[in-house]
Amino acid sequence: MTRYTNARDVRNAWVMKQEIALLDVREEGPYAESHPLFAVSVPVSEIESKLPALVPRLAASIVVYDNGEGYDTRAISRISAMGYTNVSILEGGLSAYAPVGEVYRDIGVPSKAFGELVESINHTPSVSARELKEALESQNDLVILDARRLEEFNTMSIPGGRSCPGGELLYRFFETVPSPKTTVVVNCAGRTRSIIGAQSLINAKVPNKVVALRNGTIGWTLEGFKLDTNKTDRAPQPSAKALRKAVRHANCWFLQLDIVNIGMTELGNLARLGEDRTVYLLDVRDPEEYALGHLDGFTNAPGGQLVQATDEWIGVRGALVIVYDTDTVRARMTASWLFQLGWEVNVLSLPDSPYPNELVVPRAPAFRFSKRHGITVDGLRNLQGATVVDLARSPAYRKGHIPGAWFSSGPELVRDLRQLRGDDPIVLSSPDGFVAAMNLEDARNSIRQRVLYLEGGTEAWAAAGHPLETESRWLSEPVDVYKRPYEGTGNARENMQGYLDWEYGLVAQLANDGVAGFRVARDPRPSGGCDDCPRCNQFNESDESD
Repeated sequence: MTRYTNARDVRNAWVMKQEIALLDVREEGPYAESHPLFAVSVPVSEIESKLPALVPRLAASIVVYDNGEGYDTRAISRISAMGYTNVSILEGGLSAYAPVGEVYRDIGVPSKAFGELVESINHTPSVSARELKEALESQNDLVILDARRLEEFNTMSIPGGRSCPGGELLYRFFETVPSPKTTVVVNCAGRTRSIIGAQSLINAKVPNKVVALRNGTIGWTLEGFKLDTNKTDRAPQPSAKALRKAVRHANCWFLQLDIVNIGMTELGNLARLGEDRTVYLLDVRDPEEYALGHLDGFTNAPGGQLVQATDEWIGVRGALVIVYDTDTVRARMTASWLFQLGWEVNVLSLPDSPYPNELVVPRAPAFRFSKRHGITVDGLRNLQGATVVDLARSPAYRKGHIPGAWFSSGPELVRDLRQLRGDDPIVLSSPDGFVAAMNLEDARNSIRQRVLYLEGGTEAWAAAGHPLETESRWLSEPVDVYKRPYEGTGNARENMQGYLDWEYGLVAQLANDGVAGFRVARDPRPSGGCDDCPRCNQFNESDESD
């Protein structure tokens, strides 16, 4: 029997810090137009690929909703089939939520709203694009640190800037900015990572003047200034001396907050709670470092991006988050922001005992599909009259797909397939074939044509040396990806300005909603810096020695 949960119960769970995952099972485009504050985007066609990482505990409370499309009943059927035991539908869907709670547009809203709140409470200093341009032309002593991901920096950046993703700022700071007289400007594409990045360094009491670039690259563009492209300049890894300074400053700020340090023994004990409590194990280092080696069971979630887009890794509000790095700086600075965002967060200290050999991991979600209905690349090439339907995200489809393939929006796959005339077989594809396989049963049960899925998907096709094409054929409108007005180049001026105006209004919307649970920290330490702080002095560990 289908279970229902009403909107007030969902909101009460948020306020009471109880575990709950609210899943919007529409495509990302409609989700970005309107959704509750802590809703997570998990399109019904991608449940098997996205949900296990976002909701790792099978007994976690899951509530799904749509806006009357009928995806919700399909979603709970698929979720339950994976072994989840506490799944319900939001009674009345989005239209029933809107009268009792605020709905928000865009994506990553909790972090963006939080960033605006941080600025309003801490009065984070900032400079305009014109002020920065004048300072650069005057050859002032300043460094520009871009707090976005490296690939975003590479797409477009402020002239003279260096890539230093937000979680890396303090870690790399003293190597990148050796002189305390240098002014530091932190930027992103819009506002949030500029504010959070600058405030991170201010909270850590670095000796330099630190400001955010007001409105980021959007503000720079709106002033008519030219951005650089294809830049790869990066803030360097710290020397031992620079790292000691960063550790000292990170530890001092960390001590001001009510965050728990745990060791390996405590980690093992917490992991055993996995059947009763949702626990996320996150390594917040740079992806390149993570790839070189990491603790078993820890997922890579680079600190700056984790704070910016928490719902990319954490789907259950009210869960416990454990963060780790190899230096203490990045984990503690990341934890300080997660704590302020309302999460219960622990930091795994540098190993004080061996890593648990038998770290208990809760039973994982499961899914099954019939390999009988798969077809190889060679089989597809020899299959007469077959129509290929691609379930890739639309940007990937535009970049290259099997010649003749049609694009279908995953949640509307059945509707789209019914547009295809004739009795010829249909082959579903997706980048690696997984999403295609997971949607095979729905397709086979809904149309009379023979339906197969391509094993290995488009990647297997290309790996076999076969060409891809870029000519598009749309069975449905590509609403699967929200076009962010702050990413890439060529965004309309009115869209960029509209985005900034929306961000400015988020604090008021948060106040009216009343469920965020954010707790922006005020610094109780003397204004003079770490040298004047009694707590910090215990970390004065020969910074001047090599």
